[in-house]
Amino acid sequence: MPEEIKFCTGGGCTAKLGPGILSRVLEKLPKGPADPRLLIGYDSRDDAAVYKISDDTAVIQTLDFFPPMIEDPYVFGQVAATNALSDIYAMGGTVRTALNIVCFPQQMDLDILGKIMQGGSEKVIEAGGTVCGGHSINDTSVKYGLSVMGTVHPDRIYSNIGGRPGDVLILTKKLGTGLTFSAHTVGEADEKSVSDALSSMTTLNRSACEISRKYRVHACTDVTGFGFLGHLAEMVHANVSAVVFSDKIPVISGALGYADAFLYTAAGQRNRNHVQERVHFAENVNFAMQELLFDPQTSGGLLFAVHAEDAEGMLAELRADGLPAAIVGELTAPGKNDIIVE
Repeated sequence: MPEEIKFCTGGGCTAKLGPGILSRVLEKLPKGPADPRLLIGYDSRDDAAVYKISDDTAVIQTLDFFPPMIEDPYVFGQVAATNALSDIYAMGGTVRTALNIVCFPQQMDLDILGKIMQGGSEKVIEAGGTVCGGHSINDTSVKYGLSVMGTVHPDRIYSNIGGRPGDVLILTKKLGTGLTFSAHTVGEADEKSVSDALSSMTTLNRSACEISRKYRVHACTDVTGFGFLGHLAEMVHANVSAVVFSDKIPVISGALGYADAFLYTAAGQRNRNHVQERVHFAENVNFAMQELLFDPQTSGGLLFAVHAEDAEGMLAELRADGLPAAIVGELTAPGKNDIIVE
């Protein structure tokens, strides 16, 4: 395997710019005239843009790409594509088309690029979409991802700020991918942890989204580079606070041990710095669990705010589909702290 494709400490969603940096940049950008058809834009901090084209159809537009976090180019392509497709599902949508985004050193073996794109294409097909082309540039290092277009009914969009007091929080995947691959890069991660993480990162959020449409979902986001608490903080607004049940969080095998061994990521510390003032940890929540909740996830699960009466039924259906879903908290009336972790 050529040196350039080996594991990179900045790979996956750990390569994202910190949320604080992004906020300072985005708030200064010119927005231009308001377009009433732009239902969701970047100023909403949602997972994708949504543009209404008719009374019953809106287009969801998103893109995501990053450097490799694993040595296998085929699996890396699968992970990168699964991660990019997730934003469509976080908005409640259906995947339609995708375009490849490729940065690749032209002197490197093109078979590696072929394997990356094969892994990505297979995931788009699994999602029910079509790869229509893309764009590539010669670069000093490998990066790959997708620009994805999906559709959704304008009245059935999942925003991340629609949650209401009393809603139950359901998480569909395990946490700990950042910690696991931080340990992997220094040779400390065991085979089961890596296998568990890769299985999670290559599982589409398609079925979770399709199941959720049967229930009263008030808000949704996918948990990626800003960590569980970073993305939950985006769901908390003036009318709601949140309580997290730390003992109910689904965890990738070994991840808490890696946190105890201080094998965490710089991105996780940026996440902590950005939202820690909004979070109160109960005394029983130890350091490892705190790190897990700040840990940047690559191709993470969906976090739903669901009507309390629907939560158990939705959870049962998600688990019957083979997902490690769990009820991990609830939204409450506004309180002293935005988020309480018990």
